[in-house]
Amino acid sequence: MTEKLYKTDLTNEEWKIIEPLIPEAKAGGRPREVNPRKIINGIFYRLRTGCSWAMLPKDYDPYQTRILHELK
Repeated sequence: MTEKLYKTDLTNEEWKIIEPLIPEAKAGGRPREVNPRKIINGIFYRLRTGCSWAMLPKDYDPYQTRILHELK
């Protein structure tokens, strides 16, 4: 994902700083089905706009996925 769809999305330079902080998927577990950058972008969008999880644009993963990842 290289283009910014929303003003709150990370630039490539910002993502290069944050990406090393995202834990790798656990060995032997299920493969990661979501893009961590999309999750972070969705969190930033929600924090900036104040919208509910269910009202996030469809450009982000389903809100159920974001909630589960945030709680883990």
